[in-house]
Amino acid sequence: MLILSGFNHAAADSLLTEKKRFELDQFTTFGGKTIRQVQVGWESYGELNADKSNVILITHFFSGNSHAAGKYHPDDTEAGYWDAIIGPGKAIDTEQYFVLSVDSLVNLGVHDPNVITTGPASINPDTGKPYALDFPVVTIRDFVNVQKALLESLGISKLHAVIGPSMGSLQAIEWASAYPDWVERMVSVIGSGYMDAWTVSALEHWATPIKLDANWNNGNYYDGEPPLKGMTASLALITQNAVHPDFINQVNPEHQPIETAALEDIGNSHQVVNWLNQLAAERAKIADANHILYLVRASQLYLAGQGSSLQQGLNSIQAKTLFLPADNDLILMPYLAKDTHQRLRSLGKNSQYHEISGPLGHLNGVRQIDQASTVLSDFLASE
Repeated sequence: MLILSGFNHAAADSLLTEKKRFELDQFTTFGGKTIRQVQVGWESYGELNADKSNVILITHFFSGNSHAAGKYHPDDTEAGYWDAIIGPGKAIDTEQYFVLSVDSLVNLGVHDPNVITTGPASINPDTGKPYALDFPVVTIRDFVNVQKALLESLGISKLHAVIGPSMGSLQAIEWASAYPDWVERMVSVIGSGYMDAWTVSALEHWATPIKLDANWNNGNYYDGEPPLKGMTASLALITQNAVHPDFINQVNPEHQPIETAALEDIGNSHQVVNWLNQLAAERAKIADANHILYLVRASQLYLAGQGSSLQQGLNSIQAKTLFLPADNDLILMPYLAKDTHQRLRSLGKNSQYHEISGPLGHLNGVRQIDQASTVLSDFLASE
């Protein structure tokens, strides 16, 4: 669910876009708690048609944000993460569709100047101090409900499609289950309709290094030193989980069974460990430890429809659905998407399934998404 920097080079024909701000005076969470002065960022590509029927919502992944395509400035070195499929003449054609994406609540990149979000690092208007762990637990439904409020503020009440990768796929399925009258088509990329016991426990390992860092201080670190060591360890683990062993071995071809530095001193790390930690340390500069914990919890709590059973949640879906798992995904393994797809088919729903391949594991759903361009464009055009 974490994207490695340096792998998303901007195409010469990338769109230009800008970040906008959406505000809610107050927002009630799925758990019944009230958050005041909620703010999220959003951006869009293409033009909204007269009857507002050409809207495609892109829901982003765990470490992502609303920058799904295009560039903020012509000289940006990287475009949005799905620039390969969003734009004029591309699979999600911005000459035909109005494409919109929204920063999530508790966004990981809260210190990124291009991200607008409300979460534990935000100032609680009732106290004048950061919320820390007083911020209520939020769910995938809450991410969806903030998006819905934004769409309603724009006079939109129907989605031609909702499409998302990874944690974004959870949001896409939740949209189709919670608001079936809104959603005509749903595309789940590297996703699932639920979290099983294996995945819940695997995600918990992402939270553990943060909680073990003494600087975390039960979430109360905003007046002191942040838990950078724990956050770096967490992000390094997320990064390794997000790719396949083939990729790690390819980008570290000089690794040998015995490295001199590691042999001489137990305090020295292997080169590949240093490489992962360096990537994670860079990411940690714009992240927040508590935000990671809240994103982990929102993902762990996911069940389509956020109701009493998966059967109930999936049965509510009226949209045509398309599942695009990565065949070697080590985070949201393809059996999860296949099971969700098969359950929908058993309920008489219109569902399609197509696997994405490549050396990147989970990240094939982002970096190799263009291989599904024809499948995706045909699905969006289908009646």
